[in-house]
Amino acid sequence: MNGREDAAAPPPPRNNPALVGHQAAERALLESLRGGRLAHAWLISGPEGIGKATLAYRFARFVLAGGGNGAAGDSLYLAPDHPVFRRVAAGGHSDLITAERAVTDDGRLRGEIVVDDIRTVVRFFKLTAGEGGWRVAIIDGADTMNPSAANALLKVLEEPPANSLLLLVAHNPGRLLPTIRSRCRKLALKPLAEEQVTALLAGYLPELASTDTAALAHLADGSPGRALALAAEGGLELYRDMSDILETLPELDVQALHAFGTRFGRAGAEQAFRTAGDLIRWWLARTIVVAAGGPESGPRLAVGEAALIGRLARAAGLDRWLEVWEKINRLLGRTETASLDRKQVVLNVFLAIEGAVRP
Repeated sequence: MNGREDAAAPPPPRNNPALVGHQAAERALLESLRGGRLAHAWLISGPEGIGKATLAYRFARFVLAGGGNGAAGDSLYLAPDHPVFRRVAAGGHSDLITAERAVTDDGRLRGEIVVDDIRTVVRFFKLTAGEGGWRVAIIDGADTMNPSAANALLKVLEEPPANSLLLLVAHNPGRLLPTIRSRCRKLALKPLAEEQVTALLAGYLPELASTDTAALAHLADGSPGRALALAAEGGLELYRDMSDILETLPELDVQALHAFGTRFGRAGAEQAFRTAGDLIRWWLARTIVVAAGGPESGPRLAVGEAALIGRLARAAGLDRWLEVWEKINRLLGRTETASLDRKQVVLNVFLAIEGAVRP
């Protein structure tokens, strides 16, 4: 992300007063709190980048500020100048603890939440609330807990202390232990409407052309976080370059393909490769929908894109496209976990598509 995009980025969840598109979830939390039926543990799930952690911090602030004690309104909003908001944003509220994947000594994000992270949460809940109210813990990325961490968390879930609130945030709740899921009240968030993502992008990145803003929103599948990441990583340009190569099918332009693949073989191109992999999967999913008889909808992201997807969907048929989907997912998955030649992987991905549509 360059400096211009950094300045436009939304604040992190603990600092973000705004929440878009999840009014029903807010109402469910409010009604539970005000009705005296607040579950001690909540599992907030949904796709990445749609506001799950933002909602968790929003609810935590509201509870810590005594929002359930006769407060009016149908929102969990707390003004940024509120003392509780400021303390949570600064990481200085004694009755709130958070756990997430830590950054290692070499600056990399650890792949899992480990048992020591959760033991800190367990010890926290054994203490008395410093301000006489609730004690709140947020575990962001709960689905990344390793087995030891998950088992440690079960102790809190099985015997929750009084006035304790545990908020689990998870992209893939199915990865959590069934015994953890069964002890949580579930709150599944849905992707935002495309119009909502477009409006958010226009606010964060006003310099973008309106056509690019709409295209990024369409690529993002209802996730503002994904839309902003694609903008920062040149995802729209990648997608259009990819479409230009696919347009040459059923016989690929080998020279153009090699030029496209070369950019991913360079040092420091790991993120660009992951972005390209996500976009390839996204394109394949759209093609499979059309091959299955579904409509091609949404704004055009590249010249002739609708005609291209329709032509290729018909050329291979649904069964062949499903085979290609499985093959490419295996290939990309292996590359993301091993040190394979990224350029060669990109070439193999496009050759697999070519093999499906050749007469």
